[in-house]
Amino acid sequence: MTNHEDFTDELGNNHIGTSDQTPLRKDAFEKTDEEKIAIIKKNVENILTTLGMDLTDDSLQKTPDRVAKMFVKEIFGGLNPNKKPSSSTFENKYKYNEMLVEKNITVYSTCEHHLLPIVGRAHVAYISNGTVVGLSKMNRIVDYFSKRPQVQERLTIQIVKELQKVLNTDNVACIIDAKHLCVNSRGIRDIESSTVTAEFGGKFKEESVKREFLDYIKMDTSF
Repeated sequence: MTNHEDFTDELGNNHIGTSDQTPLRKDAFEKTDEEKIAIIKKNVENILTTLGMDLTDDSLQKTPDRVAKMFVKEIFGGLNPNKKPSSSTFENKYKYNEMLVEKNITVYSTCEHHLLPIVGRAHVAYISNGTVVGLSKMNRIVDYFSKRPQVQERLTIQIVKELQKVLNTDNVACIIDAKHLCVNSRGIRDIESSTVTAEFGGKFKEESVKREFLDYIKMDTSF
């Protein structure tokens, strides 16, 4: 390989991202979902056939179609800006000025280096600057940015930046603890390790506020 190819291969093998923006081509949305599904279906057929699989078998006949629909409609559906959660907020009429934490939000994403699952939990918090957002909106934002080929560091930053924009405040934080199947099932095959990333904005950069957030997410809230 050339030096550039060696460099990019090293980035991928070490799960290193290059930007806090999802790398999309300018023509990313020129094709309809149906057109994308048809193209991906043919490509999956080619992959399976190349691997020696018999696509006439009852178990495999519909696999290319299922995978194509899953890619476009489900696990990579967060690439589509039309699926972005609405940005409705509400006036903080009850003047709650303390930290609000939504913990243990399920994260299902896909590593962009090997297209294997990332599974874990996100903990998101903000301090109101006069507006509040519905609790489910925080889950939906996590889900939206998770449903695309991702790097965990980028995902963490994107969640914080989106909530900062929606709430018009820098006082937002996010911590994600997740397992990467590209680490757990291939390469080093370490099934125990997980990856923790954090992004702290505004007041959350202050040590006391950061500590309060960390204490909240360690609380036992089982019922």
